[in-house]
Amino acid sequence: MSGDEERPKLSWSEIDKRRDRAGGRRDAGEPRPRGAAAEARARQASQTYLKDAAAKLFGTVGAGPQGDRLARAVREAHGTPGLAGACAAYVAELGPPRDAALAAVFLDAGARDAVLAGLAGLASLRDAGRFEPSRALRGRLRLLADDADDEVAAAAEALVAGA
Repeated sequence: MSGDEERPKLSWSEIDKRRDRAGGRRDAGEPRPRGAAAEARARQASQTYLKDAAAKLFGTVGAGPQGDRLARAVREAHGTPGLAGACAAYVAELGPPRDAALAAVFLDAGARDAVLAGLAGLASLRDAGRFEPSRALRGRLRLLADDADDEVAAAAEALVAGA
């Protein structure tokens, strides 16, 4: 007989009780910072890292508070007659959008300049390798590829071909 067969089987509750009694930390990774100042520095470093990662991922580098305000204005104007004006204000201040979701809102503006700015923003994202269109966006681009305006149609066709 082996030693395993002689040892009594433990129930799950007994296993949990033994685990709770053991105490201590389970993950023996990096030690936590000690003291209030070290905690504050660690928290600040984490926030900075996450902000930088989000800026790199979503293309908001250099937009700052003004860019955030203008992007929020465009999103709030989505579905209203003021969308074209909000898009024009954004383009005048910051140029084409550097975020795929925001550029998709530009495509709904109906104004030629706003649609071209949205397509230019999507093209720059594609060139940077950060453009993966959703199924709905691909459909919207196909519709724009059939647009009466040749410049809009050509830009949309180039995005459809590259997607």
